[in-house]
Amino acid sequence: MFTKQLLTLAGALSLVQAKTNPQQTYTPAEIAAARASVLPYSPVSNVRGLAFDRFVDIWIENTDFETASLDPNFAKLAKEGITLTNYFATTHPSEPNYCASASGDNFGMDNDDWHQMPANISTIADLFDTKRIAWGEYQEDMPFAGYQGYSYSDSDANQYMRKHNPLVLFDSVTNDNLRPRQIKNFTTFYEDLEHEKLPQYMFITPNMTDDAHDSNITVAGDWAGRFIPPLLKNEYFNKDTLLLVTFDETGNYTEPNRVFSFLLGGAIPEHLKGTTDDTFYTHYSVIASLSANWGLPSLGRWDCGANIFKQVAEKTGYVNWEIDYKNVYINQTYPGPVSDNIYSTYSPKWPIPATEGCCTAGHGILDIVKKTYHGLKPTHNYNSPVPYDAASGTNVGIRFSRTVHGRREEGITE
Repeated sequence: MFTKQLLTLAGALSLVQAKTNPQQTYTPAEIAAARASVLPYSPVSNVRGLAFDRFVDIWIENTDFETASLDPNFAKLAKEGITLTNYFATTHPSEPNYCASASGDNFGMDNDDWHQMPANISTIADLFDTKRIAWGEYQEDMPFAGYQGYSYSDSDANQYMRKHNPLVLFDSVTNDNLRPRQIKNFTTFYEDLEHEKLPQYMFITPNMTDDAHDSNITVAGDWAGRFIPPLLKNEYFNKDTLLLVTFDETGNYTEPNRVFSFLLGGAIPEHLKGTTDDTFYTHYSVIASLSANWGLPSLGRWDCGANIFKQVAEKTGYVNWEIDYKNVYINQTYPGPVSDNIYSTYSPKWPIPATEGCCTAGHGILDIVKKTYHGLKPTHNYNSPVPYDAASGTNVGIRFSRTVHGRREEGITE
C-alpha cells in the first residue's frame, strides 16, 4: 500500500513540476489527470502567538487609497476593525509586490513577466517551518494544487494568474515534494474550513475579476462583502485570527503608493474596532509582524527593519519608527537581477541579505540565510524601516525617528 502511495505521489509531482516555462501550457487532459492525482496537502498546527494565532492575508488589485476607502463594502468591513492609514506597497506593478510579500525583497522586479527565483532565496515558508507553523495559499480558480502554469481560465475572462501567487515564484517552494500542494484553490479552502484543517498562515488571492484587476473596485467590494463576513461569524475561523485586507499597489504611479488596508478578526480587542492606526507599514511589515508574533527569525532582507503591527509591537516592547512623509512615494523599483533593464549601470546581481543583527522581530536571521551568505556584505541597509537603494537614488531622502527609553534616534535613507 505504501509503495502504491509513493508511485501515485511521484506521478502527481511530475504533473505539478513539469510546466516551468511560460510558453508551455497544460492540455485539458493533463489538467484532468492532475486534478485526479495531485492531492492538496493541508497540514495543521497550533503554535500560540503573542497577538494572534492565525493570520490571513487577502489582496485586492490596483486601486488608489481614496477610491477603495469610499467603496461601501470595504468601508463597512473596515469599521469592524482597524484601518491602517499609512500602509504602503513596495513598488509597481503587481508581481514585484507579491514577490516581496513572500521573500522580503522584489529583487529589482519592475514588470509582470515570468520569473522563477533561485533556490538560495528563502521565503516565509522557511520561517514557518522553523516552528512547524502550518501555512497555505488559496488561489481562486487555480485548476489544481501546485499548478505552475502562467495562467488558467475555462471562460472568456482571465481567472487565475501566476503573477498573483507569491510562493509559486520560488524554486525553494516549487522544487519541494510537499510545498506545492499547499498552494490550493478556493474549493479546497472551503473543504479545509469545513474539516477544520486551515493553516495558521494563509494568503488568499481572488481571481482577476473578483480582485478588481479586470473589473473595478465595486466588483471587488461586492466579492469581499460576500466572502469575508461569513468567515468572521465562523468561530473556528475567527478565533484569535488577524485578517489583513490590503491592495497590491495603487492605480496611480505618480502619487504615493499608499494602499487602503485594514485589520479584522477575533484577535482585535473590541475597544479597537472602528479605530485607525497611523503607523508607517509596508508589505514587508507583514513578514516582520509574523516573525515577532511567533518568535521567528528574519529573512535578513527588508523585513529586518520593517515596522511591525502596533498590537504586536506592544507585546514585544518594540518601538516603531515615525516617518517624515513629505518624500515618501515608494512607487519605483531599484535595479536588480529581474529588472527589465538588465544592462543597467548598476549591477544586476542578486542582493545579499543581512546575516547579523536581531532585526525588528528580535530573533535574529534565519539559519539557512546566515549559512548561505556567510561573510558577505549586505547589498542594502536592511535595518531601515523604508526600503531604498542609495546607488540608484530610489526612495532616498526619507527621514525617520523614534524615542526609545528617553533617547532620541534618527535616520535617513541615503
